[in-house]
Amino acid sequence: MQFQFNSDNTIHGSEGLAAVVEEIARARLRRIEARLKPVEVHVGDVNGARDAGDDKRCSVETRPTGLAPISATETASSIEAAVAGATDKVLAAFDRQIGKRTTRKGH
Repeated sequence: MQFQFNSDNTIHGSEGLAAVVEEIARARLRRIEARLKPVEVHVGDVNGARDAGDDKRCSVETRPTGLAPISATETASSIEAAVAGATDKVLAAFDRQIGKRTTRKGH
C-alpha cells in the first residue's frame, strides 16, 4: 500500500506527525491493505490558531483495486482521533461496495 501524507498550512507536518498518522492509518486499514493502491491522508485545523474543540479534520482518499475510489472525512479534537475516524469510515464504505458486488442467494 502506497501512503501519502499531506497537511495544510495550519498544521506543522513534521516527520513525527507523518509517522504517527501513517501508523494509525495502516493499522486500521490492515484488513484491506492488499486491495488498496494509493492511500492519501490530508490533515488540517479548521479554526487555525483558535482552539474550538473538534476542529482537527482528516480526509482519507483511496483507490481500491477494481472498485470506485473511496474517500471519507472526520473532524475530532485531535489529529489522531480524526485519522482513526476517517479510516473507519473508509472501511465501512469499502465493505458496502464489496457487499453490493457480492451475489446473494435468491437475487
